[in-house]
Amino acid sequence: MSTSHCIGIDIGGTKIEAALITRAAMDGLEPVSFHWRERVPTPKGDYEATVRAVGDLVRRLERETGHTGTIGIGAPGSVSPVTGLHRNSNSTCINGRSFREDLSRELRREIRITNDANCLALSESIFGAARGSRVVFGVILGTGVGGGVVLDGAAWDGANGIGGEWGHSPMPTVDQATLRATPCYCGKFGCREQFLSGPALESRYARLSGRTLPLASIETAASQGDPHAKEVLEFFASGLAQSLASVCNLLDPNTIVLGGGASNLQGALDLVPSRVARLVFSDSFVTRIVRADLGDSSGVLGAACLHARA
Repeated sequence: MSTSHCIGIDIGGTKIEAALITRAAMDGLEPVSFHWRERVPTPKGDYEATVRAVGDLVRRLERETGHTGTIGIGAPGSVSPVTGLHRNSNSTCINGRSFREDLSRELRREIRITNDANCLALSESIFGAARGSRVVFGVILGTGVGGGVVLDGAAWDGANGIGGEWGHSPMPTVDQATLRATPCYCGKFGCREQFLSGPALESRYARLSGRTLPLASIETAASQGDPHAKEVLEFFASGLAQSLASVCNLLDPNTIVLGGGASNLQGALDLVPSRVARLVFSDSFVTRIVRADLGDSSGVLGAACLHARA
């Protein structure tokens, strides 16, 4: 098998993407570019079809490019270090399954797999907004809320395989009664994901206003004086700042990188760094809080780097 090329696979709730990059690009010896890149829809709720779709993508990649390579995979959730089964994914059909082993069998080689937020953090630490940072916390604020950790250029899964999973801790700015009344797909109650994700913010606006708007329109409405939209953005900024302050007190990262649809709420995110600075247990605050540079390329790029940056 060629060691000069790396294949990355990003498995999401709506799409599966595969891409090929050179190891030289990953090592900084040439500009990073995709030598092949393609997406297919994720077979919703169908585990066996999802595994086959990944295999079909990789086989087409290798047939059309003439290259093989190491394979890294980013997916929601993580592999249990005790059972080897996948768990904690909001694509629930892969939970409780031998996802890593089934993919390895389908692809006929060893693979590396990690959480999609780890892939975001890894790609941004190598190629993007956190380049050169020793400690990086990557945040996904999208359909779900996830987090990933990179230490000295390597993704950190942690002893229990849950490194960085800040989205499934209780929301700090919400009262206990509301927390207990807010179930999460993970089986717990009051998780940050149920308050800070894009769909959660849209639902909050709908409850307050009686109207349905997408995130971008909520921000526009706030700029035009809509009090309900302003309340949603203030809730988001306050909750995100307090949540990130707890990350800083624990991990003290050089850079926090924000990705996902809710990271585009400029009006709210402008407020976050100064609020985090006031909340952390320090007389100074030099951690950079920045948006991801790589957009929707971050997941597949980070996955491609998993073999060399383990």
